[in-house]
Amino acid sequence: MTSTASTRPSRASLFAFGLLAAALAGGLAGCAPQKAGAWQGYLEGEYVHVAAPFGGQLTNLAVARGDTVRAGQLLFQLDSQSERAAVREAQERLAQAQARLDNLRKGRRPSEIASLEAQLNRARANLELSEIELKRREQLREKDVISPAEFDTARARRDADAAQVATLKADLETARLGAREDEVRAAEADVQSLNAALAKASWDLAQKQQAAPTNAVVHDTLYRPGEFVGAGMPVVSLLPPANLKVRFFVPEPELAAIKVGQRVQVSLDGVPTPLTATVSYIATQAEFTPPVIYSQENRAKFVYLIEARFAPEPAAQLHPGQPADVRVGGQQAE
Repeated sequence: MTSTASTRPSRASLFAFGLLAAALAGGLAGCAPQKAGAWQGYLEGEYVHVAAPFGGQLTNLAVARGDTVRAGQLLFQLDSQSERAAVREAQERLAQAQARLDNLRKGRRPSEIASLEAQLNRARANLELSEIELKRREQLREKDVISPAEFDTARARRDADAAQVATLKADLETARLGAREDEVRAAEADVQSLNAALAKASWDLAQKQQAAPTNAVVHDTLYRPGEFVGAGMPVVSLLPPANLKVRFFVPEPELAAIKVGQRVQVSLDGVPTPLTATVSYIATQAEFTPPVIYSQENRAKFVYLIEARFAPEPAAQLHPGQPADVRVGGQQAE
């Protein structure tokens, strides 16, 4: 005779059946088609990697991971002893060339000019005396008191004194003019060249410290003080709020519902109201649904990648990697 207890389901079998039913219900929910005009996606950030064009030892790391920085705020400094020495050398060379140019423009020193003026005054006095002597000799020559040779001697002395006066006048004018134009132009070119060298040395020195290019959050620091940083190697990674975007995937039948400039509503966990974003990019080629989109229905279909950007204010409170639900909403942005 069969026992009635053997025909009843056991408590363990009922529990197993419940688990199986729950699993089937979950699988069916995952296979449910996504509502049209609503898509799944995630947040992604475009990081700004700040580096120096020259290498050197990291002497000052002014920020830490998670800090909020403003545009122009110091991020880090590298050792700059060599660059400071180069700037000092360029400054001294420029000062030397400028002094040389000023000297060429000034002409001779005041004492040299005074000496030429004294020589010119003495020559003029000699000329006056020789002219007086020539007139006296001329009168005596008319009276046949002196010979023609004596008269010629007096006239030659007068002419020599006049030539001396003309020579000293020209020397004095030349002394006051300064150097020749070609020499001055060469000195000016030298000053301009050294000005450019100083500007280059100053730029090299300035590159040994880097500031934040925009308001941002410090995502990571890649070196510690005392370590050597290679040329062009990033030291600080920044995430500006304007560089945060939502990436979502739209099936091909629904692609016509969205356009560049279209506003969409983005729902995030922990955010009470949806945020508005503006579509900035639509992929030109289809792709398989990424595995982060947990939908069995969509996984077998081709989708198009769409990117939309937030305004900087709400984006400052968001984080890359957050899952998001995106829906069409709002009008096309102007």
